Amino acid sequence: MLLRELENYTGQLLQQDRYKDYAPNGVQVEGRAQVQRLLCGVTASEALIDAAIAWEADAILVHHGYFWKGEDARVVGSKRRRLGKLLQHNISLLAYHLPLDAHPELGNNASLGVLLGLVADGRFGEQELGWLGVPQQACNLAGFAQRVEASLGRRPLVIGEGDRPVRRVGWCTGGAQGYFAGAIAAGCDVFLTGEASEHNYHAALEHGVAFVAAGHHATERYGVQALAAHLAGQFGLDTHYVELANPI
Repeated sequence: MLLRELENYTGQLLQQDRYKDYAPNGVQVEGRAQVQRLLCGVTASEALIDAAIAWEADAILVHHGYFWKGEDARVVGSKRRRLGKLLQHNISLLAYHLPLDAHPELGNNASLGVLLGLVADGRFGEQELGWLGVPQQACNLAGFAQRVEASLGRRPLVIGEGDRPVRRVGWCTGGAQGYFAGAIAAGCDVFLTGEASEHNYHAALEHGVAFVAAGHHATERYGVQALAAHLAGQFGLDTHYVELANPI
């Protein structure tokens, strides 16, 4: 299919115009006009580009792309190498940030909730990016943490007593530790995100609400895979997900 048709469809599907974002959504680097082989990953690193070159991809689909607000605009160093490889091999780069976090079925938060057995029943936070819900099976904090570890393949950072009942969960993938106050206000027993800040520890203890940091990369692997699978089914694209280990 045509690259611009793919961009238009995906932008409408994710309702990208609803969100005030920190980087452009859609085509960030234009390559060949036709797309049949679509490689996807979390972040448009040089390693992911090398994988796309090896797989002979027409385009790359990611959650974390380029041209972030406030970044150095110069095309030097690793930025020059990344862009140079994309342009040399005529590979397009499509990136969807907040719209992919928020989508009610294909998004990072939706996908993570399903993976962890959480039934969503509300939203909170800026642009309603935070999700609220309840566990399908009753558990305490220790059991919830074990479920997170088994599902994501890494041990999370857990602040809180293990025997604390978990009745209501707030979650937002990636670097959403700033949403903790909103989860507390929403009456959550535990808040799950990717990263932690120093002050989250004190807030968790003082408010009696558990905080779980399960990894920025680890919590945001699933939306891009769900989106790629949808596009493959819709347009018959050949898609391939590349997992690049990231401890953060």
